[in-house]
Amino acid sequence: MKKIFATGLCILSLMAGCSSPEVVSQKPENHSGFFWKISDSNSSVYLLGSVHFADSTFYPLDTAITQAFFRSGELAVELDMSDTSIVMEIMRQSQKLGMLPEGQSLDKILPAEVQNSLDSVCQAWEIPVGILNTYKPWAAAMTLSSLAIQRKGYDLRYGIDVAFIAAAHQAKKPVVSLETVEEQVLALTGEGVPDSIGIFYIKSTLHELQLLDSAITMMMKAWKAGDIPLFRQAMDMDSEPTDARDSLMMKELDERVYISRNRKMAETVEGLLAADRSVFIIVGAGHVLWKEENIIDLLRAKGFAVERL
Repeated sequence: MKKIFATGLCILSLMAGCSSPEVVSQKPENHSGFFWKISDSNSSVYLLGSVHFADSTFYPLDTAITQAFFRSGELAVELDMSDTSIVMEIMRQSQKLGMLPEGQSLDKILPAEVQNSLDSVCQAWEIPVGILNTYKPWAAAMTLSSLAIQRKGYDLRYGIDVAFIAAAHQAKKPVVSLETVEEQVLALTGEGVPDSIGIFYIKSTLHELQLLDSAITMMMKAWKAGDIPLFRQAMDMDSEPTDARDSLMMKELDERVYISRNRKMAETVEGLLAADRSVFIIVGAGHVLWKEENIIDLLRAKGFAVERL
């Protein structure tokens, strides 16, 4: 389930113009999420692991989170989806790198058993069969992921990062992006990425859909409670690779989607601390809770003080 629910890839995040909830309200219950303070000898930043899909029951957030946000001078997110130029670039990159060349179709690329599974999902979800035929395998997989979560009632408009972007604009705080659109898209489409990775991605995504209900329920419950073991258990509910070849592709996918990006994000946080910038940082929870080389462990290894709040 880790690829479906815990990535922060921009293809899942076309949310421009969406309304968003208030991060602070008078409701009695507060939700804690996964929240840390990262410090060097003379400065600190805050780091929140988010879910990009949520609903109104996630709000309000714990006061420790909202107070830290209002104390901070800037908000940093994976991509500032309120920036029209970023949204336009996502659309351009998606068209350029997510669509098959003219004359090709997805149903002619996928192995028969994978295509049959895709057709079955489309029929069950009342999606016109063949509507994804112009998509490359990885783009079709991410589209399925987004639809799967939305079918459970969770919405990008209630995503934790979206709520804080709106709050930052209201509070006149600058919003900065930790990554570029190109960096996110190239995680799955970069130079040297074989077509077999994309096919494996959609194949594994289709398998993971079978575990959808329990995994989503577990992950959302874990986020609200700030329960790290439960969240990681939900991330590990995906199908195990069936052979050595699939295992290698899983490792390659994990490296691209998580580990390499975690390293870059940790370096960015290091730079923010070196510049003594007062920043409230939000990234997908998977990046701070990944099983190896997550952002928290990387920052701790760099010698920063890491305190969970």
